[in-house]
Amino acid sequence: MNVRYNIDDINSVAKQFLEEFKNNRCFAFFADMGSGKTTFVHALCKTLQVTDNISSPTFSIINEYEIPNASNKIIHMDWYRLKNTEDAIEAGVQDVMENKQDYIFIEWPEIAIDLLPADCISVHINSINESEREIITS
Repeated sequence: MNVRYNIDDINSVAKQFLEEFKNNRCFAFFADMGSGKTTFVHALCKTLQVTDNISSPTFSIINEYEIPNASNKIIHMDWYRLKNTEDAIEAGVQDVMENKQDYIFIEWPEIAIDLLPADCISVHINSINESEREIITS
């Protein structure tokens, strides 16, 4: 997926994203600080009809959100405060990464990139200007 969008269109882009990757559950978000990783994860959660308060798990490292009327949930991780792979393992990240049923959204995955499963979709968010973003997946 390669899409450029205005921030006002983020919900429709999130819907398109989930449709394109309907068979995937792990997504690693690469972007500079303030580029919109948490904002896009919020839009994905909203598209999946999450009613919980969605926030960046910068301090908790891992947040979980229930998806109404679904057997799976969303695990939202932020590895920004982790130092390295060993630190991530101690925080319990490796156990979470073995989960193949729930959606896993990871911000700052480069901290412990070797913990990402081979089937994890890399999502690069580029800030074009104040209101425009670009998403490139691989």
